[in-house]
Amino acid sequence: MFSKKNLKWLGVLATLMMTFVQLGGALVTKTGSEDGCGSSWPLCHGALVPDFMPISTIIELSHRAVSGLSLIIVLWLVITAWKNIGYIKEIKPLSIISVGFLLIQALVGAAAVIWQQNSYVLALHFGISLISFSSVFLITLIIFSVDQKYEADVLIIKKPLRRLTWIMAIITYCGVYTGALVRHAHASLAYGGFPLPFSDLLPHTEQDWVQLTHRAMALIVFTIILITYIHAIKNYPNNRTVRYGYTAAFILVILQAVTGALSIMTGVNLIVALFHALFITYLFGMMAYFIMLILRTKRALKAKN
Repeated sequence: MFSKKNLKWLGVLATLMMTFVQLGGALVTKTGSEDGCGSSWPLCHGALVPDFMPISTIIELSHRAVSGLSLIIVLWLVITAWKNIGYIKEIKPLSIISVGFLLIQALVGAAAVIWQQNSYVLALHFGISLISFSSVFLITLIIFSVDQKYEADVLIIKKPLRRLTWIMAIITYCGVYTGALVRHAHASLAYGGFPLPFSDLLPHTEQDWVQLTHRAMALIVFTIILITYIHAIKNYPNNRTVRYGYTAAFILVILQAVTGALSIMTGVNLIVALFHALFITYLFGMMAYFIMLILRTKRALKAKN
């Protein structure tokens, strides 16, 4: 059950399950299914399977089921990885983070159902889950030895790119929070057209301010990723890890921007909105990978000194 031969398929399965958790959370919010099970948790309307099941209940109940199953799969992966490749420095802390933040995410979700938290607290839910996803994603990359391919094992990231990457990750995480706040504050269609309602630029409601803040953050995120991408490609032209990794991040932020714009233009089309959540999930996963490489660089430089 915890054999080393199970690691690869377990890693892929756990990553997919965590992806479905992210998309499921977005689906619940986008469809207004947060109250699909009333104020009952872990039961739904006081029952394991309620008699009356409208679409909102099905969506919320399905999200809870996927989240519960993902916890089991992630625990299986973590135990198997800890037992077989725990000697790799990152495995144990990533295992603790992945399970810990998955549990926190579940508790925040439960609190939202039971005590009806405000939008600003609820917006933390997606970001917490994103940290758990990224940890599972990194464990899977390590299992497949991606961290040792394309010259990654000999990569030394210099201070300018290290600083840019940290800034990029922090700003992106803030952008993630504002995006989640847009959903929870029901501000997806606030503040008029895209990119700006030129006929009336002044925000009038709280939802307008939330939407405007997210648009501003999205522009800042795109700009810092563009700057970091240009710096990485210019200064590390012969390293495939940097070239492929930062190019992938730049492509993902372009797709994120396009789906964000289309979400407004289409009146929050559900498919577009789910792709929007998918792209930011894997974009942040890539940033987590860059941070892991940065921490390895710092250890390597410290060892030399």
